[in-house]
Amino acid sequence: MKDPYQVITFPVATEKAVRLMEAENKLTLMVNRKSTKPEIKDAVEKVFKVKVKKVNTMITPSGKKKAYVLLSEETPARDVATQLGLL
Repeated sequence: MKDPYQVITFPVATEKAVRLMEAENKLTLMVNRKSTKPEIKDAVEKVFKVKVKKVNTMITPSGKKKAYVLLSEETPARDVATQLGLL
């Protein structure tokens, strides 16, 4: 298994990411291009100590991989963002 800190590169702090965080309880993260959805899920659960329901990924036009991580209802994404210093 990969080190969680090699899977997650950095959090995204754009207007869209904040809107998703507040409206849909999703975190937006840039991740390692070779990481799989289960690896991303495990890394987020270990690093932020939250429960992940679903992971969606996309490759950006610049060639980087972005992950949209849906958190469970008992762990608000807003708390994780505050912990990271995004809000």
